[in-house]
Amino acid sequence: MNEILSWILDTVSSVDPVWRTLIAGVAMLLETSILLGLIVPGDTVLLVTATGVQGPVQYIALALASIVGALGGESIGFMLGRYFGPRIRHSRLGRRIGERHWQRAERYLDRRGGIAVFLSRFLPVLHSLIPVTVGMSTMTYRRFITWTLPACILWSFAYVTAGSVAAGGYRELADRLHFAGYIFVAAIVVFVIVVVIVKKLIARGEERHMNDAPDSPDASERGTLPR
Repeated sequence: MNEILSWILDTVSSVDPVWRTLIAGVAMLLETSILLGLIVPGDTVLLVTATGVQGPVQYIALALASIVGALGGESIGFMLGRYFGPRIRHSRLGRRIGERHWQRAERYLDRRGGIAVFLSRFLPVLHSLIPVTVGMSTMTYRRFITWTLPACILWSFAYVTAGSVAAGGYRELADRLHFAGYIFVAAIVVFVIVVVIVKKLIARGEERHMNDAPDSPDASERGTLPR
């Protein structure tokens, strides 16, 4: 186990840090861009590249690249939604996603406003649909970025920290413990399980805002009804 993991981590570390950082940033841009987040595993790419981090400079650079990439992708989704939203929604790909998901995104945004933008970063499917849906609404780009920025920061630092800390701990223990590889794998598995649980808890707590049940939120807080 140790030999295999050491080879994998050494391979990741052997990639030029600049290229690793760029790859993570581009992966995040694609992951948060219009509908590509449904097929691009940006979180996996970020977690893997984080295992090659060596030192605080690389750590900060990778986190910042991830944040910038995520914001860039969400900004693209917003702009495409603003100018081409209905056309995208009724395109072949938009129809394959399903009208139900589009309607859920609309209801969620209408009822929760900026909170929906923040929490959607941690929700499957919605993290790709919400930027486009916001673009089709009356929410301004400034308000959209204000809500999505802290979510992107939290998400990025969580993944970069998990990958870099797990890999760093493994490198320190690999020469002393023959089961260090199992500790590394266990740490990554625990992190993934925690992420899944958090996502499910958020989804369960927010589900009532996405279904057809009527509610009466403050219209001044929402300000996101479709144009």
